[in-house]
Amino acid sequence: MPRILKKGTVQIALAIAFGVAAIATPVCAQTKFVVGKANAVADTNIPVNIGDRLGFFKKRGLDLQIVDFQGGAKLVQGMIAGDIDIGVGAGVEMAFIARGTPMMAICESASAMSSFAIGVPWDSPLKSLKELKGKKVGVSSAGSLTDWLAKQLTLKEGWGPDGIIIAPIGSNPTTSAAAFRAHLIDAYVGGTATFLRMEEGQSGRILAPVSSYMGPVAAGTLFASRRAMDSHPDGVRAFVAGWIETIAYIRAHKDEAVKLSAAVTNFSEGVMSKSYDITIGMYTKDCRFDPESLATLKQSFIDLNLLDEPPDMSKLYTEAYLPK
Repeated sequence: MPRILKKGTVQIALAIAFGVAAIATPVCAQTKFVVGKANAVADTNIPVNIGDRLGFFKKRGLDLQIVDFQGGAKLVQGMIAGDIDIGVGAGVEMAFIARGTPMMAICESASAMSSFAIGVPWDSPLKSLKELKGKKVGVSSAGSLTDWLAKQLTLKEGWGPDGIIIAPIGSNPTTSAAAFRAHLIDAYVGGTATFLRMEEGQSGRILAPVSSYMGPVAAGTLFASRRAMDSHPDGVRAFVAGWIETIAYIRAHKDEAVKLSAAVTNFSEGVMSKSYDITIGMYTKDCRFDPESLATLKQSFIDLNLLDEPPDMSKLYTEAYLPK
């Protein structure tokens, strides 16, 4: 009888233990987010792919489906349609929030413009930015960051609004390279890494980095849809935390970051190594919005005719999802 009681006691204890364990460690369903990138290979965008491959988002309970768009305007359209939860783009897209797009900027991910350059065909006779006056310059889409950067050049050089011919051709590197080979455009505003790759194949080359004429601006910005913020606020917070951890990893592990970047972009490790050295300083460490960047963006909305009057910038972004 004592042995039976002891056995029963053990069984009860085990049952209680398993019951407590089941309560203490519930199976957490992952939050599924569709993440849209304004550009498939831009240095400002690819950290989301790197963080996803390293598991920085998954360990925070996020299951990401990453979708590439052809420019910032297309990304905004995806937000309006309700197709994406998180957007990885640029600060210039904040203007669409003022126009009613159901999203909010939640992180200034990159403040400098080192990830962008103006490139020309490999055999182009052009040697300086000043020679672009009157030329046809390709951009990803109307109202995009690259569109604004092209127009900023005309302002900086004093050429007026018609100083160059703007040609929206999309952000696919294959398209811009083909346009170079056929000499359909004289120059293109695109990613630094894209032109470094073109130099390998002698189809294009960097004429000058955008940073040679542009000051601080939110080159990289993360957005969250209103739906995601309302239904999954902790998920949005987890995404920002995962992004920040990804940037810290990239800063501390160049070799690994280069390999992962090359896998995402299909560019060579040699190209991504050069790009890393040029762009690593642009990433913000804490996602906070810089006042000077915001002021520059505010003016850009008017320059690009995206808004009729300067907006209240405080209504276009929030830092509520940043780590405390």
